[in-house]
Amino acid sequence: MNTQQTATQHGTRQHAATAAARPRRWAADAVATLREGARIRLDYSATSLWRVDRVIEEIRREGAPYAAVETVLRGFGAYAGEVLVRETGAEWLSAGGDLWVRTPDGRLWNPLEEALRCYAGEGSLRLLCRDAASRF
Repeated sequence: MNTQQTATQHGTRQHAATAAARPRRWAADAVATLREGARIRLDYSATSLWRVDRVIEEIRREGAPYAAVETVLRGFGAYAGEVLVRETGAEWLSAGGDLWVRTPDGRLWNPLEEALRCYAGEGSLRLLCRDAASRF
């Protein structure tokens, strides 16, 4: 391996670590918020995502405006992404201003967008993670 290849690999790892820092923080904030505010414990397991889906559904039914829950939804999406990372060995990527999770088979997933779809009544973080992990 030459110096340029080593530098490129190091830069890629550094970029992946930078891309992962924000969603990991958002996920940790969501876990803390649910634990402290609603006494719901999340353990970064795939089965915990049904709780997150239910919380998003409750928020939607209450009619909270999107602007009021945008940060919480981002945290829930990041939490789902972290579940994928931990369960499948996936990694966070930043591309075009969006954050994605790339599973080891190369597929890309956008759990932040899926959280918004859940809020609209059209998605499920639990099912997204189930589908993403289906090949592992």
